[in-house]
Amino acid sequence: MSIGPNSTITVRGRKLAYHHRPGDAGRIPLVLCNGIGASLEMFDPFVAALDPGRPVLRFDVPGIGGSANARLPYLYHHLALAMRALLKRLGYDRADVLGISWGGGLAQQFAFQYPRTCRRMVLVATGTGMWMVPARPKVLGRMLSPRRHRDPDYARSIAGEIYGGSAREDPVAAVSALHSSMRATPVQGYLYQLAAIGCWTSLPWLPLIRQPTLIMAGDDDPIIPGANARIMSRLLPRATLHRYRGGHLALLTEPDDLAPVIDRFLEQPRPGNGGRN
Repeated sequence: MSIGPNSTITVRGRKLAYHHRPGDAGRIPLVLCNGIGASLEMFDPFVAALDPGRPVLRFDVPGIGGSANARLPYLYHHLALAMRALLKRLGYDRADVLGISWGGGLAQQFAFQYPRTCRRMVLVATGTGMWMVPARPKVLGRMLSPRRHRDPDYARSIAGEIYGGSAREDPVAAVSALHSSMRATPVQGYLYQLAAIGCWTSLPWLPLIRQPTLIMAGDDDPIIPGANARIMSRLLPRATLHRYRGGHLALLTEPDDLAPVIDRFLEQPRPGNGGRN
């Protein structure tokens, strides 16, 4: 069940659905970036497990969930612009950002593009785009189609194979996490997301991202092999690598285990600033 009603806003010519939990006044908000084909409701269990005083902002990318269809394909660069504009509309000058899977690419782009706006970054079950250690061909083949977001029976039949972790024993929970919205994923919206990541990589400029970064990787993630987390942790100058027992969707299916790790990271004092964040 969704945590409160969603709103819509037009930023930089794009009508986006978003949900804003204000939290405590004066605190830095956490912006959540969805995985491919998934709407913002996907994060409901995770948001419920976070510190209730933490402001949280999440949104649907164009053509997904409650956001209007994109007229043309877009780049991560365009979405980062929209994220910053949305934050400013809501009165925030700084933010932390968390991205899962496809959304991890958007989080990296935002941190690189707006280093003064992005304070900290959390990357969950993600990689560096088209230049990364790929999944097995059969798993990649499953990802080329939005069918698993449109056909729950099909999604349950392949959940263990592509998501790993607890989805191997309980595929229903994994599929429920992805189908928290009643809206079917539009084919065009999904293909535009594929196109965005298919022509993007962060690998050459990761060393330029100076924000403290928490990289979270499961020990059984068929979509994002573990080598990607090791590569990213070596390239990002201020990275912390946290490995957990689980698969690609553990943030959604076992949020009580991972949300406290993220809360602690976001509250760590920044070295050399007298304990302030």
